[in-house]
Amino acid sequence: MNELTQALEAYRRFDPAGWVSVYRVLPLWGGLLAVALGAAMLLVGGGRLFRLVAGPIGALVGLLWVGVVATRFGLAPHLKQITIGATVLLGGLGLLYPPGAVFFAFGVPAGLVAGELAGPADWVLGFFPGFLVGGALAMAAHRSIAAVASSIAGGWVLVIGLLASLSVAGSMVTTVAARPWGVIAAAGLFAVGGTVYQLFVRLSPEERARLADDRRRLKARRKEQAETDQRWANYSKRKGGDT
Repeated sequence: MNELTQALEAYRRFDPAGWVSVYRVLPLWGGLLAVALGAAMLLVGGGRLFRLVAGPIGALVGLLWVGVVATRFGLAPHLKQITIGATVLLGGLGLLYPPGAVFFAFGVPAGLVAGELAGPADWVLGFFPGFLVGGALAMAAHRSIAAVASSIAGGWVLVIGLLASLSVAGSMVTTVAARPWGVIAAAGLFAVGGTVYQLFVRLSPEERARLADDRRRLKARRKEQAETDQRWANYSKRKGGDT
């Protein structure tokens, strides 16, 4: 666990080689699990699996931006407690209700930009409209955002899993990992493919629900028709017996 924690430290700074090197601390079974999870995120990650991405997104918003907002509101003396609380709450919100994390992920930076444009004297008046409008627009585009974010995460998890799974090949994987931008480009290609599939090939939840309703109605009509045919058959038999 300590090795994994140290490897993940690279993600707190701009360190492409360190980002890729995390595969070295994953066992074979961990690599295979990462491949399966990454593939699932690429194919269906914009649905219920988006919770796995929305949770960290919400936590990241609390960690990076809520402290800035709190400082603007004069709450700097309680900055540490506010940051910790916001990180936990927004991370939990992302797991339980992903659109809520999307709202804050886009609303908070939009509010910060609007506040800066309004100037120091009217910062609050600029922040709230930007926050609400940015968050509302993001929620309206939730499906697209979920598809893109889950595909980016899935592409990266997939390539890391592949490197960990193929590490038994030795020098080949080491050579590939030594070119971190190539690994990042491969993850990007997977992410583009996953985004295109989820947005333009895979049916939306509304379309899937409509098709399910159509199938249920068709099944009910067939059952009703079969019952009607059976009643007519029974009636014909009774009529024939009477004559």
